[in-house]
Amino acid sequence: MRRVTLCAWVLAVSCGCAAGDGDDGRAPGAPTGVTARAGSATSVHVMWNAVAADPPVGAYEVYRGTTKVGDVPGSAHMLDVVRLAPATSYVFTVRARDGDGRLGPPSRQVRARTPAATPADTSAPTRPGEVTGRAAGSRAVQLSWSASTDDREVVSYDVYQGGMRIHSVAGTQTATVVTGLRPGTRYSFTVRARDAADHLSPAGAAVRVTTPSGAGGGGGTAPAGFRATTRRAADGAYYIDLSWVAPRVDGVVTEYGIQLDGAAATSLVWGGPPPRGRAAYSFYAGREKGVTHRVRLRARLPDGTWGAYSAERTVTTGAPG
Repeated sequence: MRRVTLCAWVLAVSCGCAAGDGDDGRAPGAPTGVTARAGSATSVHVMWNAVAADPPVGAYEVYRGTTKVGDVPGSAHMLDVVRLAPATSYVFTVRARDGDGRLGPPSRQVRARTPAATPADTSAPTRPGEVTGRAAGSRAVQLSWSASTDDREVVSYDVYQGGMRIHSVAGTQTATVVTGLRPGTRYSFTVRARDAADHLSPAGAAVRVTTPSGAGGGGGTAPAGFRATTRRAADGAYYIDLSWVAPRVDGVVTEYGIQLDGAAATSLVWGGPPPRGRAAYSFYAGREKGVTHRVRLRARLPDGTWGAYSAERTVTTGAPG
């Protein structure tokens, strides 16, 4: 059996464990994927990914600066921070607390600025139109809609699952991906627009989507345009060059898993901001000519689950092209 050593050039090698995994007797990790967006002139909507821990996370604490502004149960991953000042910038962090009371480290800081108040605003935005949805794997749904109008400004859009608000995006955004869903389940979503005076529009038409059964996600969560080529370096060794485009999901993908010849090879994590557009990675494939390899990769989605694999590519060391 030939042994292939993977050497990261611009990426760090990870153990492949989910961010925030806890060990017995250890506090949970820091929440990832934290975002903060103004919901109105006096509120900010904070969201984050679930943290895996043992024992499980019992609650999350949300902080504005150094002040704790809310506790939410471990099953929830969002909070509206209210009674804020208009036209003001705020910094938020989130911490996880496990069932034994151990408090994990704070997440990275995220910033949001509330818009100016509009006391004369008495009109709600129009309802969002042309709401569409499609499954983006077995645990995610991609939603899109046409923009609402308002006599002042649409500050945010709220996404509802049934009658419960589960997500919020900026007023400039007319699409999102809802993650953390169950495979083989039928869901109903609606969207409402919100202005700076906290007026809500009527709900857009409900869109119903059924997630496919099985694990691993669907094509909507797979890296796009995956390419693999082989080359010989000046030292006589062969390398495999990969390139791809990150899947379009609601958040930033910072980790990928590479599969080589049908087996998990390594997990790759950027130490800094991921590249925009097409990403690239190279690894050592030995010094022997004529060795064929199969390679593909998948992304760890912002909700902590793995997306679908890219198309599989076959390369042979020393082969033309």
